[in-house]
Amino acid sequence: MDQIAGIDRALDEMLVQLGGMVLKLSSPEVTRTADERRALACSVNQYSLCAARSADPRVHQLRAELEETIKPHLRLVASR
Repeated sequence: MDQIAGIDRALDEMLVQLGGMVLKLSSPEVTRTADERRALACSVNQYSLCAARSADPRVHQLRAELEETIKPHLRLVASR
């Protein structure tokens, strides 16, 4: 059982590191093109799938932050 718990902790650490990398890539200065945004959305979706089974709150916090980065930004348009 200790071995399984150790593997679980190691996976959580990897997910935290991976989430941090994807979060850096989510910056508008890095992902400028539509293709890059699509690739980011795929990465965030894959991360979310992996994070869903984690019990580590850091992983879930990163998941929430990453999912926010791919939501479309709404712009207020005023008509004259």
